[in-house]
Amino acid sequence: MFFLFFLVLNSFAQDKGKLVPFKKIIIDIEKQHQVSFNYTEDNIAGQELIPPKKSLSLEQKLEYLAEKTHLSFENIGNKFINIYKRENESQIICGYVFSSTDKKPIENANINLSNKNQVTTNSNGYFEFKEEDAEIFFISHVGFVTKKIVTVNPNSKNCLQILLEPEITELKEIKTNAILASGISKNKDGSFEIKPKKFGILPGLIEPDALQTMQQIPGVNSIDESVSSINVRGGTHDQNLFLWNGIRMFQTGHFFGLISAFNPNLAHTISIYKNGSSAFYGESVSSVVAISSTPETAEKNSFSAGINMINADVYGKYNLSKKSYIEVAARKSITDFVETPTYKEYFNKVFQNTTITDFSDKQNVDYRSDKKFNFYDVTLKYAQKIGIKDQIILDLITIKDNLEVFQSATFYDINRSENNILRQQNYGGNLAWKRNWNDFNTTKVNVYNSAYELLGNQSNSEGQIVIQENTVNNNGINLENNHIINSKFTFNDGYQFNEIGVTNLENVTNPDFYRKVKEVLRTHALILEAKYNDTISRIYFKVGTRINYIEKFKKSIVEPRIQFGYGINKNLNLELLGELKSQNSQQIIDLQKDYFGIEKRRWIISNNSTIPIQKSRQLSLNLTYIKNDWLFDIENFYKKVNGITTSSQGFQNQLEFVKTTGDYEVWGTEMLVQKRMNHFLTWLSYTYNHNNYHFPDYEYPIFPNNFEVMHTASWAGIYEKNNFKIALGTKWTSGRPKTSPNNALIDPSNPTLVYNKPNNTNLHIFSQINFSTTYKWESENGIQYKLGISILNILNRKNEISEYYRISSLTNSIEEVETFSLQRTPNLSFRVSL
Repeated sequence: MFFLFFLVLNSFAQDKGKLVPFKKIIIDIEKQHQVSFNYTEDNIAGQELIPPKKSLSLEQKLEYLAEKTHLSFENIGNKFINIYKRENESQIICGYVFSSTDKKPIENANINLSNKNQVTTNSNGYFEFKEEDAEIFFISHVGFVTKKIVTVNPNSKNCLQILLEPEITELKEIKTNAILASGISKNKDGSFEIKPKKFGILPGLIEPDALQTMQQIPGVNSIDESVSSINVRGGTHDQNLFLWNGIRMFQTGHFFGLISAFNPNLAHTISIYKNGSSAFYGESVSSVVAISSTPETAEKNSFSAGINMINADVYGKYNLSKKSYIEVAARKSITDFVETPTYKEYFNKVFQNTTITDFSDKQNVDYRSDKKFNFYDVTLKYAQKIGIKDQIILDLITIKDNLEVFQSATFYDINRSENNILRQQNYGGNLAWKRNWNDFNTTKVNVYNSAYELLGNQSNSEGQIVIQENTVNNNGINLENNHIINSKFTFNDGYQFNEIGVTNLENVTNPDFYRKVKEVLRTHALILEAKYNDTISRIYFKVGTRINYIEKFKKSIVEPRIQFGYGINKNLNLELLGELKSQNSQQIIDLQKDYFGIEKRRWIISNNSTIPIQKSRQLSLNLTYIKNDWLFDIENFYKKVNGITTSSQGFQNQLEFVKTTGDYEVWGTEMLVQKRMNHFLTWLSYTYNHNNYHFPDYEYPIFPNNFEVMHTASWAGIYEKNNFKIALGTKWTSGRPKTSPNNALIDPSNPTLVYNKPNNTNLHIFSQINFSTTYKWESENGIQYKLGISILNILNRKNEISEYYRISSLTNSIEEVETFSLQRTPNLSFRVSL
């Protein structure tokens, strides 16, 4: 009876208890039963009732609340409870939004409805809205991929369970902008990047010529002013890898090296690696120059045409559809029609001390000469997107130089004549396919071919014909996979197959001689590469390896690469780069008069004995400080290349006919100081390098490298405002090494060249001042015009760039042969763009 009395009293107390706000009741239930209620404020606003007993179970309390409030309660796993009005059950769409990676709820996600209204998720990821507001809606949140939702059964009482995929965007490389000029920057991986379309101006340059521009970078030089003889940290030109849209180029210059073979108005990005290049780059022991003409974003139709005192060019891009376009560029010399002052200076520079000029020097009566020289290059690009995941790009390139020289002279009533033909050309093609499997995985496949030919044909009045030919056929397949693990970490892997065939032909009549040698080498490479980039901790770390397997030699070569950058603070950055690389092909000189002494280098491939595989190792440490528009950059480096041959180094002393192998070792420092003041930019660079050969089987095993330029200093002042640009600069270098003859051992009656120790002295100092200016304006109908003027070697200084000795056939004495750089050379350009 006592127990019955207690129940009745308790029930009476409940019915007559104090009213409590509904929100407080559910908060108490959340605490007691460890659950979360999801609701909108409109559904519970203003409601009050007597709370249920604490001793009741969760389900009993929900039944009690449903009875007292006319609300519906949906219990999801005794964890989440959805509250909605009973009369609107069929009119409510609800759901939860979670991350697909960790399944955690996403708070404040935006639910964009078709009626342009918007709701957001709460801390549990819950949302709800009326059925009539939308059956199709979009869910978005910063850091996640926006998702489209179609409610198949909007009358269901079950809430949607929605997973959002993280939107992982690979962070752009942080660059040091405007190094040396506008449009030149430095990436976190240590590479320099040139954007020709954003290029400002440099002394002596009025066009963004890739190979001329890179010579302004500390550590990059050309000992003879030629883009076909670019030396990066003491290496020879053939030790650099030149790529145009994935195609290896064996010819890099027009006019036998005075002009870049790559159209300066075509490229979109030029990447230059002095050290620490990606493991996807092989076949070089020095630098990498990768030129891409593929735009990063879609561009509108365009057309431009230009002319200067050497060549004329046209460029056109036409969008065939929203997903495809075609791009054509062509350039041709104007020397067929007019001989400008620029052409004459170039011609005198190229042909001095060659068999062409030797012919006229040796004859002093009734001499006549007829010269024809021209060059051209053509490129074609076709790009097609297929769906939203695939893209195909076709690239074709043709480069050709042609020289014909007919010479005749009457000497002591004897008529002598020579007809010389020299042709150099490079054809290339690349077909690339790229697929974005999803937001995290991408595959690139490209198939390429590059064909190079150097042909010299000489015939004389005595009926002798001499033909020399050097051809290279290079083709291969590249496969590259890119995997984004998260916003900081990416992983790349790939495979490359490369086949190179080199043919050297010599055919002589009267007396007859014929020799043809062809060698083929096939290489397989497996590439693994990982990158960690944390912008918060300012750490950049990229490590990779390239494993080469050479079929012919059954030989494997492992090439690790490393790039490490650390931001000590927001102004100071430390960079460490290292790499091991190898190369199976190189250029050699059999005789200095091959191909008339103009383009005397010919390509060969390694035989793993007398012509070894070249291998390099390099390490550099860089410190960069940027503050208040000041830039201080200093880089110390060490580099060693094994497997070089004497015939690849261009000796014109006692080593010219010596066949031996060895290495060179170079170490040095590169410094750059730069200051920007409003529209004015000025910089000063200095490079020191100490470069020695080591030929262990030679009587003088150690001596200076032919390409050692111990001291190089450059200065430039650049002013850019609106469409007007002007630049003045100077370059100063210590003289390159040369070998002097031992005069004490020369017999005047029978002169024979006897040399001192190789490279025992140096040429005179090289000094040059250059100037350039451009102005751009636009007409009312939107046509753009650009005028440019440049002057190389303003002071007309006579700079010696090489010197060697020979026995004169006329005087039977030893004569000194000197070669000089360009004299004062003006150039004028005009361009129209639509």
